[in-house]
Amino acid sequence: MAKRSEEATIEDVQVSDKIFTVPNVISFIRLCLVPVFFVLLMNGYNLVATLLYALAAGTDWVDGQIARRTNQVSKLGQLLDPAVDRILMISGVLGLFLVGRLPLWIILVVIVRDLFLLVGGACLIKRFRIRVAVVYPGKVATTLLFIGFAGLLLNWPLLPGLGIADVAWLPGFNADACSWGIWFVYAGLVLALATTAYYIASALRQLREAKGATPEGGR
Repeated sequence: MAKRSEEATIEDVQVSDKIFTVPNVISFIRLCLVPVFFVLLMNGYNLVATLLYALAAGTDWVDGQIARRTNQVSKLGQLLDPAVDRILMISGVLGLFLVGRLPLWIILVVIVRDLFLLVGGACLIKRFRIRVAVVYPGKVATTLLFIGFAGLLLNWPLLPGLGIADVAWLPGFNADACSWGIWFVYAGLVLALATTAYYIASALRQLREAKGATPEGGR
């Protein structure tokens, strides 16, 4: 019942067709910071790149709060905000891979998951007019990943590994020193995969409900 009331509350929010709203401008600025972040990181400006990435990622909740509190929720914003989150996530893992601070399997998990959510969500909206609302644990997972990526970007301080696995693809669990950020990445990955399972289940439920309502109207 709590989940249904939450979904009902989200649906009750008035959604406009406006493009130039304060939340949308904030999301667009966050998007423009991505190429600047790459240039700084590739040129060895770890601290500035980390601060810029933290700024872009840390303001994730700002546009959503402004949209709800000032009644500026828009159709563009509902697509743009999660899309920018996904782009920032993918940019973070790609940047860390290029500088050799993140193993390939983590990058693949993050990118495949985010592309799945981005493309799948767009298809659901376009083809079935179904929107799966973002849940709070999903936001927590994104925050944990962003914090972890920021720690890996900064690459300081380095902590000794646990030494319980003698494999290079498990930083933190092997004996090599690594950034504290890797533990936030692991926690974020676990929670992100759990929320992905919830989103899939929610989408399937809404599809079944939509198909169940169709025959009656079509007879």
